[in-house]
Amino acid sequence: MNTRFIETFVTLAQLKSFRATASALHATPAAISLRLKSLEDELGAELVDRSSKTFRLTPSGRHLLTQARSVVEAVHQLQLAAHQEDAVRGSLRLGVNETVVHSWLAHYLKQLNRDYPELDVELVVEISSVLQKQLLAGDLDLVFRVEGIDNDKVVSDALAVYPVRWIAKKNFLPRGRKDLVRNVLKYPVLTFGRGTAPQRAIEQIVANLASQADIPPGRARVLCSPSVAAIVRLLQNGFGVAAIPALFVVDEIASGAFVELPVQPAPPSVVISMCWHADAKRHVHTAANAARLACEYYCKHTDRRLVEAILG
Repeated sequence: MNTRFIETFVTLAQLKSFRATASALHATPAAISLRLKSLEDELGAELVDRSSKTFRLTPSGRHLLTQARSVVEAVHQLQLAAHQEDAVRGSLRLGVNETVVHSWLAHYLKQLNRDYPELDVELVVEISSVLQKQLLAGDLDLVFRVEGIDNDKVVSDALAVYPVRWIAKKNFLPRGRKDLVRNVLKYPVLTFGRGTAPQRAIEQIVANLASQADIPPGRARVLCSPSVAAIVRLLQNGFGVAAIPALFVVDEIASGAFVELPVQPAPPSVVISMCWHADAKRHVHTAANAARLACEYYCKHTDRRLVEAILG
């Protein structure tokens, strides 16, 4: 089996465009299409849904993608071992938001350090809106943020879903579910940094809940913070309730210090994407592939009720 065809499939699944894949692999779109067809014939399975107007993998394509990535990574490691002069090197300006910091970032950085010791990583931790601006300005090479970036020169690839829950300190609210919403909305609702999609969704949910509970406009408050640590500390001090991923406070929930509140509707999940310029240098694409593997590994070993990988 031609590993170049497998690499083409993995890159195509990541970039979701024959033209962008051709540019990344220094080939023509026709050559990319031919490689894919050859791989499909050899596997006896259709990998890409050609009847769809937008790029979409078939169920077989989604099923085989993880194994294909593993094959590509294994081949790459073999090449690194045999040709040290071709090692991935350069400076990777990496931007991440706090959701990634508090989940799989450490595993990812360890993996980069182990597999690409000549890659120099410069790390920036910022809110998603700032990361977008810095990427588009050329100040960052690869970013992990909430949502993708709608720009034809940027590749956006969704990585993982983080379910969000209503969280409070144990015994912070009166016992029982009677008037739960009114009791919750007496206090500030702590959530993500202002301007993010999750924050806007929480603002709308709180406004709707306040209206249904006949709470006067402006009485229900949403306090925005980009700092997970700050939100957790405020919860510990009994300042309010929070709408955040349960992953952030899994230890506190397990110990009984925090509880999940049965407020409905549940907040929408957070989707973390990675974004980079389509014409980025080889080491950026390599780092993006490594990020996908690191995220999938982390999610595989974490309760899927807390975080779940999105398979391309």
